[in-house]
Parts: sequence; C-alpha cells; structure tokens
Amino acid sequence: MPGKPIKVTFEGAHGAELAARLDLPTGPVKAYALFAHCFTCTKDLIAARKIAEALTIEGIGVLRFDFTGLGGSGGDFASTNFTSNLDDLERAVDFLRDAFEAPKLLIGHSLGGAAVLAVADRIKEATAVATIGAPADVHHVTHNFADHLDEIREKGEAEVCLGGRPFVIRKQFVDDLGGYDLPTQVAKMKKALLVLHAPLDQTVGIENAGKIFDAAKHPKSFVSLDQADHLLSDPDDAQYAASVIAAWAKRYLPAGKSAKPDIGEGVIVRETGLGKFQSMVMAGKHRLLADEPEKVGGLDSGPSPYDYLSTALGSCTVMTIRMYADHKGIPIDSIRAEVLHQKVHADDCAECGEQHSAKGGKIDRFERIIRFTGDLDDATRKRLIEIADKCPVHRTLEATSLIVTREDRV
Repeated sequence: MPGKPIKVTFEGAHGAELAARLDLPTGPVKAYALFAHCFTCTKDLIAARKIAEALTIEGIGVLRFDFTGLGGSGGDFASTNFTSNLDDLERAVDFLRDAFEAPKLLIGHSLGGAAVLAVADRIKEATAVATIGAPADVHHVTHNFADHLDEIREKGEAEVCLGGRPFVIRKQFVDDLGGYDLPTQVAKMKKALLVLHAPLDQTVGIENAGKIFDAAKHPKSFVSLDQADHLLSDPDDAQYAASVIAAWAKRYLPAGKSAKPDIGEGVIVRETGLGKFQSMVMAGKHRLLADEPEKVGGLDSGPSPYDYLSTALGSCTVMTIRMYADHKGIPIDSIRAEVLHQKVHADDCAECGEQHSAKGGKIDRFERIIRFTGDLDDATRKRLIEIADKCPVHRTLEATSLIVTREDRV
C-alpha cells in the first residue's frame, strides 16, 4: 500500500532548487522509479499521481519532480532546454542513488518520455523504460508555439501561451532540439521498453509511437490508450495507464533484485536526507524506514526507534510461543501480541522490582498483551504466558546490556 508522499528537494542542472515528491510503499521497497513530466507540466499532474500510487502498491518507490523553472522548482524556465532537462534528470538519479538507490524504472510523459529515452543509456542501473504519448522527434514540441517560431528566430525569444500560462521561449531552446536523434538513441538502449500511446492523441500523433517501437530492440511492448487524450485528463485513463505500467514493470523488477549485497554484519541505519529524522534501515536484503511523528518534527514516514523496540519484543514473543506450541503439539490457531511502551517513575511502578525502584527517576515500561485463538484450557494458557517471558528479546530488555560504541573513520 502507498504511504504519504514526502516533499523533497535537490539541486538541478542550473543550480536551482528542484521540488520533488517521493512516494514510498509502507512496506519494503523492491525498487525505485523516476518519473519525468510533460512539456511545461508538473509532477502533480493526475497521470503522475496515479502512476506513483499504482507503483507504490507494488512496492516500488517513485520520485517525481518539477524541471527547472516549472511547478514548485526554482530557476528560470526561459534559460532551460532539452539538454538541461536531461541534466535535471541525471541530478534526480544522483539524488536517489545517494539517498536510497538508483532507479531501475524510468517513466516519461510526452516530452518527458523523450527525455527518459534520451538519457536511459547513461543510467546503467535502469533496466526498464516506459513512455506515455512520447514524440519520436524532440523537435515535435515546437508545434506548441509554431506561430511564434519566426519571432523567436528573428528576435531571439518570444512570450507564448501554453496551457493558459505565459512562457518565454528562447532561440537557444529551439536550436538545442536539433541536436538529438531519438530513434538512434532508442536503438542503442539496452532496456526493456513499454510504449503507451492514445490513437486519438491530438498533441503527439500515434505515428510517433510506431517510430519509437520500430527503433527499439526487444523486449518491447505497445499498449493502446484507446479514447484517452494526451494528458490523460480522465482519471480512469490515468488509472489504466498506471495499472498497466505497474503490472508490466514487475517482470523487469523482480523482488529482491534491488537490494545491495554485502552491506555488512548486523543492521545498518543511515540518514536519508529527507526531513529532520528519517533514516533508512538495512537489515540484510530488507529496507525499512525509521522516523519520528510529525508532532516532534518528523515526517511520520516510518516507525519510531521505540516502535521498533516494541516490534522486536512483540515479534519475538509470537515466535517463541509458536515454537513452543508446535513442539508440544498445542493447537493454537493464531497468536497476537500487542506491546505498549511508556516511561514511568520507578516509584510509581507497581510491577517493578527493587532493582528498578532503587534507580529512581523514570524507567521504560513495556506492557505486553497476548491473545490466543484456539481450543485451549486455562492451564495451557497460563503456561503459554510463562513461555512468553522466555522470549530472548524479553530477557535482553530485562537484563543489563552492554553497548560498546566506536567510530568508523573513512
């Protein structure tokens, strides 16, 4: 299931701060995807949101961002071009690579689709690319301001209206488009490709999908978006495209393939750079998030450290009882443990022994509530509660542990 999108920023190709959203699943992340939006669009277009939601349900984290000068990003749009868009994309890849891991899936809508095709070969970790309504020739974008091309060439720039908003288009933008041969780039791309296009697309004709598809090597797939418009403005069309991409991507992003090997012994925890407290927890091939609640300045994007401590006690309790029950042939259908944690004054703790009371001040109190489902008599239930106290984590928490800290200098 998807979690709450996290607002993040990183530096773009022109040095401007780029606004982005990171959509993460609530469970372990199988892989990461990067989404590039259409010309003068933003990361918050309905298609981008729907695709992010569908992928997070499949365990894929998605980074979607606004190119320089668009949406919530800083910088001057008039100074950008297709080349700077590709550089922005690579900066986004670097951000993911440094904070989490590089994207395995690249997704682009319209000119964003052309951009991911053009940059895909540079991103060695990427194994799959999906495009929606992408042009086969990046120069195609000039049809959006065709009436102003002469003015742009003569005066060096012109203000045009795109999607009801004014934009300044400069000659350098138009000239830069001529430097790209997209079909040749696609032919060299050694990635799985999914081409989605609407036959009735009035902005980028369906013939563009044919040119991209013909240029690509296998594995490649084409999906018709039927009655959809170019922007997938109908939520049902956006949802369909999202579902198709999510289903297709699973073949090329198998579970567990994204995990980095040889992370060392034990558990590694490092800051992600997102929010004040968020950290990535790496335990073997598993990836988890740790955070603090919003009320104390966190993003609430993962369990708190004490939540994880309670999780350790609860899971160890359930496993210990299950092992004992199976060994003794006790017919328990299910075991559930709820763990509550709070700090209490030792003097007010009725269950605390003398060793805790003698310390004074506050101590950590864990209350464990265990529920059994099955045909069990009272004597058996009492014995199972006693077994819960033999849980190794229980014993560790009750005993005095030694924590040795040393610095690992690089």
